[in-house]
Amino acid sequence: MIDLRRQSDRTRAEFESLVQQHLDTLYAAALRLTRDGKDAEDLVQDAVLRAYRFFDKFERGTNFRAWIFKILTNTFINRYRRVVKERSLVDGPETEAVTEQFVSREAAEQAADPERHFLDQLVSDDVVKAIDALPIDFRMVVILADLQEFSYKEIADILAIPVGTVMSRLFRGRRLLEKALLAYAAESGHVTTRADGSIDLEAARRRRAT
Repeated sequence: MIDLRRQSDRTRAEFESLVQQHLDTLYAAALRLTRDGKDAEDLVQDAVLRAYRFFDKFERGTNFRAWIFKILTNTFINRYRRVVKERSLVDGPETEAVTEQFVSREAAEQAADPERHFLDQLVSDDVVKAIDALPIDFRMVVILADLQEFSYKEIADILAIPVGTVMSRLFRGRRLLEKALLAYAAESGHVTTRADGSIDLEAARRRRAT
């Protein structure tokens, strides 16, 4: 006869062992999604309880982290997003057609751009502020890609959207982030901008030399 109590205890112990490894990152993501500490705690608690309830559906040996992040984002979308009534952005046909080659080329060009070095020097508070200001659809993808380092395919599965949409939103979200960070840098005096909005590299070099 199967000891159901012992089996249940083993399942609970297995779940707790797995989820314990990801609580910090779950909370970090929840905080950026909700932008409120108490709401983030509630979101993580709801997601963990839901994950335990459906733990029998989890396929052992697969990516538990991606699985529980999917539950976290679904919980946010279905409950918290409705509460705050944030407007959902709908990508147009032109953005759905973005290809991985285009996004990868753009990312490579940005990495080679000396202006990006100055953006990377900004304090984390400004980065957090810029991420929190992103429209929710872009914010979710940026959080999953740049903060949690999920792949395009994993994000597509977590959010139940096409890979092309992931790439489009990530590209546009990063552009919005860079624009916001540049504005913060200019306001704080870290950089000087030209009339066209680009960074005046010569002025930045002179400032660093003094």
